[in-house]
Amino acid sequence: MSILVVGVSHKTAPVELLETLALDPEGVQKLIADVASSEHVTEAAVIATCNRLEIYANVDRFHGSVEELSGLLVDRAARPTHQLLPHLYVHYDDGAVSHLFAVASGLDSMAVGEGQILGQTREALRGGQELGTVGPALNSVFQQALRVGKRAHAETDVDHAAPSLVQAALAQAVGESIDLADRRVLVVGAGSMAGLAVATVLRHGARDVVVVNRTGERAERLAQEYAVRAASLGQLQAELERADLVLTCTGAKELLIAAEMVPPGPVTLIDLALPHDIDPAVAERSDVTLVSLAQLAATLDDTGEGRELDGVREIVAEEVAAFLSARRQANVAPTVVALRGMATAVVEAELERLDARVPTLDPAARAEIADTVRRVAEKLVHRPTVRVKELAADGEKVSYATALAELFSLDPDAVDAVTRAEGLS
Repeated sequence: MSILVVGVSHKTAPVELLETLALDPEGVQKLIADVASSEHVTEAAVIATCNRLEIYANVDRFHGSVEELSGLLVDRAARPTHQLLPHLYVHYDDGAVSHLFAVASGLDSMAVGEGQILGQTREALRGGQELGTVGPALNSVFQQALRVGKRAHAETDVDHAAPSLVQAALAQAVGESIDLADRRVLVVGAGSMAGLAVATVLRHGARDVVVVNRTGERAERLAQEYAVRAASLGQLQAELERADLVLTCTGAKELLIAAEMVPPGPVTLIDLALPHDIDPAVAERSDVTLVSLAQLAATLDDTGEGRELDGVREIVAEEVAAFLSARRQANVAPTVVALRGMATAVVEAELERLDARVPTLDPAARAEIADTVRRVAEKLVHRPTVRVKELAADGEKVSYATALAELFSLDPDAVDAVTRAEGLS
């Protein structure tokens, strides 16, 4: 079994296409269930954010699985297959591990190095666990990805060097020197992005902040956490009329703020939702500044330059190598056990034959013979047992002849001679 990733993100597709793949929590659960029911899939999880949708699966076949999982994304995009397929990417086995570690560390984010993706990765694991679609393979790689992400943020200054999407959007909307002391801020939404938005505007001096959400309880909970106001969705129009900075980040399928709802400005609107919450037509007004995900995707520097991100890359590379080495060693463990079991079985069978052929053998002599035979067998299997683990850890591809020489400490020239002789026979 091997891990397969099929996905689409801001790096491979325009925001307009990503909007067609935006899923609410029920949609994510349905996708996971559909993936898990695929013929070649034994485990499934999905990472769904405002700028990526990725299927993670443990599969027994590559080609059939890629076709099935790609088809599930095509179905949800409601676009012709030829329009979506060029924007999909596939990672398999070692590449899938490397990709997930990079994602969890923020290296693949729109705002490179941001920390929010770590929580979204954790949510993907939790979602699969609750649905019973995550087994040993995905649990292992996701748990390690979370540890890698935490390590990256703990051991580097990436938190200070890399902006969140909210921070980047504010910088684009009001300038790099963000001062919100005199702003009346409206945050529409109550999820993790909304929480980040509230925390960010407060950090930049905002004192008049209100949270509006379709579910009043969630708005109240978020407002209490940050000691700001909460309002119901029915009060959205009234709050729009008093706000001069609006950030939206809901999971709504329809527009929440139509162009005619925005009162005469000046007003700054930041739409971080997918699909968008605010009617893009409002940007045509001269008194309105609108920043959207599409604009951020076009302007954010995702090359990830700087020592902090170099440090994250080094951590990811190191952790990927360690994980793959441990996995290879675990994969050879059954072979090692089988080798030792076979040796033990041969020894015991030969001792039984000895007992049958020489039933009058002195017990002391029999014990000495048994110990001698067992030592011989142990010495024969010890070297290959150690070397097979070392070869698995190195991950190097070796020829059959080289493997024989390595495992049994043979003269390479002798092995090559035997190999050539067999080839001529």
